[in-house]
Amino acid sequence: MRAFKPIIVLFLAVAFVTLMIPAVLVLLFSKDEKAGKLSETVEQPIESVETTDLPGVNVAVYRSAQEEVQTVPIESYVVGVVASEMYADFELEALKAQSLAARTYIVNLLLAKNAVGVSKGADVTDTESHQVYRNDDELKKSWGADYSWKMKKIKEAVNATKGQILTYDGKPITASFFSTSNGYTENSEDVWTSAYPYLKSVASPWDKSSPKFYNNETISVADFQKKLGVKLPAGNEIGTVEARTKGHRVSKAVIAGKELTGAVVRNSLGLKSTDFTWERKGENIVITTKGFGHGVGMSQYGADGMAKEGKKYDEIVKYYYQGVTIQPADTILNTITAKK
Repeated sequence: MRAFKPIIVLFLAVAFVTLMIPAVLVLLFSKDEKAGKLSETVEQPIESVETTDLPGVNVAVYRSAQEEVQTVPIESYVVGVVASEMYADFELEALKAQSLAARTYIVNLLLAKNAVGVSKGADVTDTESHQVYRNDDELKKSWGADYSWKMKKIKEAVNATKGQILTYDGKPITASFFSTSNGYTENSEDVWTSAYPYLKSVASPWDKSSPKFYNNETISVADFQKKLGVKLPAGNEIGTVEARTKGHRVSKAVIAGKELTGAVVRNSLGLKSTDFTWERKGENIVITTKGFGHGVGMSQYGADGMAKEGKKYDEIVKYYYQGVTIQPADTILNTITAKK
């Protein structure tokens, strides 16, 4: 029996090592994860995000800087839009709401095929004329050391709403959004020519904490007159606000006897909002605005404020888009692919 003792000891040692190696590896990888190290599966580029069940649904994006059209899978496109249109440090539920809005916007555009200012062969531009879009390489360059956590969070938001869109009476809505309200959103008909039943003015008190809520612009009297085509009288008189919208923005103003819409004043002077007041100081005019953007649809800072209060993404979108339904886009996306 003594002759077999070394063999038995060797056998037990080999067995022990064999059993321990997997456990050691598990501990090592667990330690890496707790330390915040991300695996390569998390670090996939935007283009590798899984698309919907309809892999043929792509978006032809006109890249304005490169002056070329790039084809991107729809869910990867949504990632690039959300990453470009909303701050990654916003609440996750707000990012989910933005994902729904971005996906709905492009699906609606793909169905209509009537995007204004789009080059031949493209469905959409990558600018504020439609939705801002940046690809993975551009985001890596822009975000630098923050790329990993920002992209992880953006993808989580997009994947949580994957394949979902907002509809009204079974059709994709015009899912407009903007940065910051003046405390209220606008009725669509007060800004555009069309009235959409789901784009109605609602209170948005959360925006008051936005760093973009107030803004001051100083414009010389000469530039003010030139840009608006008016001649101001002597003294401190500028003009009067004659009417405001339901969203408390300027609808009509009279300046030096000339009647102008709030939108014309905003666009001509490059203001952040149509909710403005003015004051003449010598040879300058100081204009104070409240809010940032056209005011129609979902306020991004408002969405973040709602999320901070515990609201979920479905509650957020249904608040800013009245009477809408969240539904899978499969049937509608089938229609798009059938036309190709």
